[in-house]
Parts: sequence; C-alpha cells; structure tokens
Amino acid sequence: MTENTSGQGKGTAGGGAVGDPAASRPGGPLPGDGESIVVPPSILKQQAGWGQVPVQPVAGGEERDEETPQVFASNVRKKEVDESGYDENPGSAGRLGVVLGTVLAVLLVGSGVTLYLTNKSDSGTTKQADPTPTSTAPSADPVPQIKDTAKVLPTISGDFGKKAGIEVPKEAADGSFVVKQVSEGSGPKVEKGNWVTVDFTAKDWTTGKDIEGSYERGKPQLYQAGTGTLIPALDSAVAGHKVGSRVLVVAPPAAAFGAQGNSSMGVAGTDNLVFVLDIRQATAPDATLSGDMADPPAGMPKVKDNGKKAADITPEPGVADPTELKSAVLIQGKGRKIEAGEKVVVQYTGALYKDGKKFDSSLDRGQAFSFVTGGGNVIEGWDKGVVGQNIGSRIELVVPASLGYKDQAKGSIPANSTLVFVIDILDAGVGVADS
Repeated sequence: MTENTSGQGKGTAGGGAVGDPAASRPGGPLPGDGESIVVPPSILKQQAGWGQVPVQPVAGGEERDEETPQVFASNVRKKEVDESGYDENPGSAGRLGVVLGTVLAVLLVGSGVTLYLTNKSDSGTTKQADPTPTSTAPSADPVPQIKDTAKVLPTISGDFGKKAGIEVPKEAADGSFVVKQVSEGSGPKVEKGNWVTVDFTAKDWTTGKDIEGSYERGKPQLYQAGTGTLIPALDSAVAGHKVGSRVLVVAPPAAAFGAQGNSSMGVAGTDNLVFVLDIRQATAPDATLSGDMADPPAGMPKVKDNGKKAADITPEPGVADPTELKSAVLIQGKGRKIEAGEKVVVQYTGALYKDGKKFDSSLDRGQAFSFVTGGGNVIEGWDKGVVGQNIGSRIELVVPASLGYKDQAKGSIPANSTLVFVIDILDAGVGVADS
C-alpha cells in the first residue's frame, strides 16, 4: 500500500480502484478532496442573521429549486489515500482546524434543523454545491489534556439509550477537559480507528441552555474514533470505553468550537459545554458479518462466504443479463432500515456478471468503505439497492449497466457490463458527507 498524495488512484479516471462504486460514476467524480456539510435554503433562512441564499446554476443549464442543498460549512484537508483511491482510511488524527470546529457546529445546530449530508444528483449528473464556507475557522488553542474529574461536575440522570438529564452546578466550570464514565457497558472496547455510532445529549454549562443532540434528530452520530473527524469533545472521548457505556464529557472551548464559539447555537467563545455520550456500536475496519446465509433466488449468482476474505461469486450459466436491478437478502439484519442521506459503513466484493471474475473488494484492503446514500456518491445501483435495507444485513445486488458504469469501460470492467456485488451493511448514522 502506498500513499497517493495527488489523490489519484489506479484504475479509473476518477481516481478510484477498478470497480470502485464511488469512482467515475456517470456525470464524473465529485470535485476536490475536502468534506462538506449542506443544508437546504429554507432551513438556512430560519436562522437569525443568515441571508437569502442565491439560486445556483447546475449542469445542463437548470436552476436549483429552493430546496436544493447549499454548503453550510466546508473544509479541505490532506488525507491519506491508499492505492485503491479510497479516502476513508483510519489515518492519524487531523489537526485542529476547520474540521474540528465547524462540522459539529452544523451537526448540533438547533431549532429543528435537519442536515442534508449529500449533494443531490439528477439523472446521474452531480450538482455542484457552492464551496464557499459561511463560518469562521475555530481557534487553534491547544486541546487540554483529558482528566477524569474536576472541582465540580454536572449531575447526570436517566438510563442509557434515552436522552440524559443534565443538571449543571451554580459554580463555573474550571476549564478542565473531562471524560468520565457514568456507567459501563458489556460490549467490546472501542479502539482508535473503529467506526462508532454514538447518541448524545448536550448542554451549555455557562448559559444553562440545552443544545440539540442526536436523540432529537432520531439517528446516532457515525464517525471513526480518534481520527479527527469531529471536535475533540466527541472524537477523543470514546476510545477505551466499552460499547453500552454512558460517558460524561465536559468540554472547554478548545475542545469544542474554539474561541469564536458558534453564534447560530448561541455558544460564546468562552462557554464550556457538556455532552453525555451513549456508545451504541463499535465496528473494526476489517469487520464482516457472520451467521447462516440464505441462498439467493434462482437465476441470481451463487455466493460463498470466505470470512474476512473476498466472497466467491458464481453466476448461473445461461441466464441473460437483467435489465433492472435485482437484489436478495442473504443475511437478514436486525437493525433499523437505512434512509437516503445517511452515511453507511460496508464491506463488499464486486464481480462481473458474465463470468464471476472479481474486480474489487474492500476485504482485500482490510478497510470498510463508507459513503452517503442517495446522493450520487456511488453508482446508481448502490444508491437504489442499499437504501431501505436493514443495518446488519448481507445483500446481493445484480446491477445492470444502466445503473452502473453504462457504456464506459473501467479497467478490467468492459463497457456495458452487468455487475454483481455482495455487501455487508455494518452500521449507519449521521456523518460527514464524503467529497
């Protein structure tokens, strides 16, 4: 594995691996190497001090309708890229900068704001969002060392899995960055680089104001622990704790939004914040699903499970290429159904329908792949086939060329090829949009 500093991988014009579902989709790859959070204009206009969002042109000469997502905050940072072209590897933690301050500011924004974490696409053509950030960068003040106590701490009530009660003392916070376990779970310990889903309750200690958390949104936060994706108050707090644990976090400004605070949330640059984190699930980058696997319906390719190695896919001889997407559930998951706009973490193997020849697998790299559903970030067959499936399911998708790479050849994939994918849906939640 080699570092690709230019961001271009092997095999496709879009920089992805051969058959990478996130690369070279019709309409071209998403530009840039940063991350974006987007919200619709109707929501933006509800926030005090935010002005009218202008209509933006899109490919094909259309105009955005009023609900087309616009960029709220964006960042560009150098990331490790393996030779396959993926940029979701659990690398070293990013520097404190825009990504640590602005991302959670959007995720927590109050007044019922719903985040749209993808760029909409229309007939396979990605709509380009305005890349201009609308918030200032956070302070570069160093993050204090984590402690497990302080002179005074908030009182926490309620059970794991439900919105926590947070009662802050009359005394002011002493500026400590505190991570203290409230109750211990019985699941596996979270390791740095694990994908985690975390529910959280939040409050401003200084003002006593409640801040919207994941329980109000109805979906947990999904991110990789300890990799600098979110502010330190979330990013640095879960590693070392077991799944099922409830953790109290007291975050001074340097561990939250920095010296500039967040005006849209009413958080000043001197405010200390309180978070109560419920660790729902931890998924190692090389994790796969296990369990009894059902046979696919007649006419669909057979699948052999090889554990942490790529699956063997064997097409039925003499079966014509389908003209529509076909799917089958091989292992039925027990989690909730995935909705468009969520970030999902998957393992997958891809093969040609005509002969079962493998062209790509995340299992060969030992790294789960993440993407945002329903926004044109992957081939259309994936967007259509993954949305509506249950978390914890293994599915098989037979993707006709019209929902794949169409008449474009991609390395070992001939033009107009029907493709087969076996996909393990490991987890899903609210996450940072991939670019």
